[in-house]
Amino acid sequence: MAVDPSVTPLYIDGEWHESEGDEAIPVINPTTEETIAEVPSATDEELKRATAAARAAQDDWAARPAKERGDLLREVADVIEAQADDLAETLVAEQGKTISIAKYEIEASADIARYNAEWDRRIEGDVVPGSTRRQEIDLLRKPYGVVAGIIPWNFPISVFVRKFAPALVAGNTAVIKPSELTPLTTLALMDVIQRELDLPDGVLNVVTGGGRVGAGLVKDEAVDYVTMTGNVDTGKAIMRDAADDLTQVALELGGKAPAIVTADADIDSAVEHIVGSRTINAGQVCTCVERIYVHEDVSAEFESEFVDAMADVEFGDPMADPDMGPQISQGELDKTHAAIEGALEQGAEVATGGIDIEDPPAESGYWVQPTVLTNVDQSMDVIHDEVFGPVAPIVEVESVEQAVEYANDSRYGLSSYVFSNSYSDAMQIVHDLDFGETFVNGSGGAQQGHHIGWNESGLGGEDGKHGAFKYTQLKSVYHNFD
Repeated sequence: MAVDPSVTPLYIDGEWHESEGDEAIPVINPTTEETIAEVPSATDEELKRATAAARAAQDDWAARPAKERGDLLREVADVIEAQADDLAETLVAEQGKTISIAKYEIEASADIARYNAEWDRRIEGDVVPGSTRRQEIDLLRKPYGVVAGIIPWNFPISVFVRKFAPALVAGNTAVIKPSELTPLTTLALMDVIQRELDLPDGVLNVVTGGGRVGAGLVKDEAVDYVTMTGNVDTGKAIMRDAADDLTQVALELGGKAPAIVTADADIDSAVEHIVGSRTINAGQVCTCVERIYVHEDVSAEFESEFVDAMADVEFGDPMADPDMGPQISQGELDKTHAAIEGALEQGAEVATGGIDIEDPPAESGYWVQPTVLTNVDQSMDVIHDEVFGPVAPIVEVESVEQAVEYANDSRYGLSSYVFSNSYSDAMQIVHDLDFGETFVNGSGGAQQGHHIGWNESGLGGEDGKHGAFKYTQLKSVYHNFD
């Protein structure tokens, strides 16, 4: 693991600080269950110093030429790529994802920085006609001010960059709180940025801690915009806290992604994509396929191939690069087991996997095996509650219409998947699904697209033009020539 032990966990106003708090939070390696580091929970005073530093730096940062802000992000991308191997090893140690997926996340982080840098000369306003011949109206895009970013544990470095890159290029400053479960990769990247780049003091600050620290950021009067990726309950609490000051909020929350497999789908391709989606990062991805609706005409063929493919998924030491590593913690493992047990109590059957592992990879580690549930119906909890683990329930449907009805029967609305070789069916499903994004005959997003949840999956959106513009607010200017 490549973590600089000299790095202290609070980066405020251009300097590293030892926390004055006495609460030590252990960082556990999910493969070995060993404590690999401890970080403190920032005190209320330290949070105030961080937000005050961001506030003091913001006017000067926003006044700099936009290209200067973009150039900093290009340099961020360069240092991420230069430190890719060390960052990936740190990510595996604290999060448990396989080394190849860790390297992919590092590459994606550089891509996020580089993509957002290109908005330095592309964030545009509008000029609209006035109400008289002697009037012109300009709509300008201005930064909010201080952005607070709250980062999840499943993608701690890519979401870190995903928060601060568009914020900084738009002229905001930022205070970021990584998850207390996975703070090390974030701190390692912040250390590299501080050492290698000419980052102005106060523009980017990082504080560690748990829920109290996150809530303190949301409630801080110096914060103008809160962006958070995490679970629904935390998102709702943030909205309540932000309401006191009417602070702007963007939330990327949970998902319960359906995959619809129509009668004329390419079964081999559907199986490949759904297995990959359900098992990447041990199923700990909000966009993962969580429930599968298969047309009755192909259900037997699909189920047979899918069960075999899930049974063949290798899991073990993530540094050896199997298909899947462990779950992040004992708590998350317990939740996955509880979801399987609940489904069985309601009548589902395990086609492969389950709770008991015949030959676990090691005595230690939070191991879970890919699990396929059959004999599942729409009423079961496993169809409606988010399962952050590699559990895949299959439901047989009679028609495309029934599949869409079942897919939309959810409080979530983040990602969805369609597998069909019928253009007519695929497009009808796309337009009828109540989800922020739909993948047709494939999976995986792109920086130039837009990632947004509907319903209880969040609000605000990230990525692409619309994600970049979320970090700006419009100002109207009325020019009267007379």
